[in-house]
Amino acid sequence: MTRQHAALSAERWGGFSLDAQILMIANEMNRAAKLMSPGEHERRRNGYERVLRLVDLTIEVQRRRPLRRELLRWRDLAAALYAGAGPDPAAHRAALRCLLRFTPQASRQLEHLGAIHTEGE
Repeated sequence: MTRQHAALSAERWGGFSLDAQILMIANEMNRAAKLMSPGEHERRRNGYERVLRLVDLTIEVQRRRPLRRELLRWRDLAAALYAGAGPDPAAHRAALRCLLRFTPQASRQLEHLGAIHTEGE
């Protein structure tokens, strides 16, 4: 597993707002979106590992059970991308759109998503 974020403690992560946490996870998803060519398999997997690490921290520090449950469901989407045999840009895009809907502040980024993903496709 990738070492980036390995030293990030739940206490430190919990100091960020949920908006900030979701946006930082989305940032890692954006990085992974740039690694969709078949030759980028290892780097893409490392990106998804970072996503999973941050989602796990978010779940760990989240006190609201309904939100924690939804984050666990979203984590399944990210885990499927990680375990996938090859790149799946459409599934990646759908997972990112879903993630950004977790908070009103993160939802504001949805309007920028089309421009980001159509450039690389």
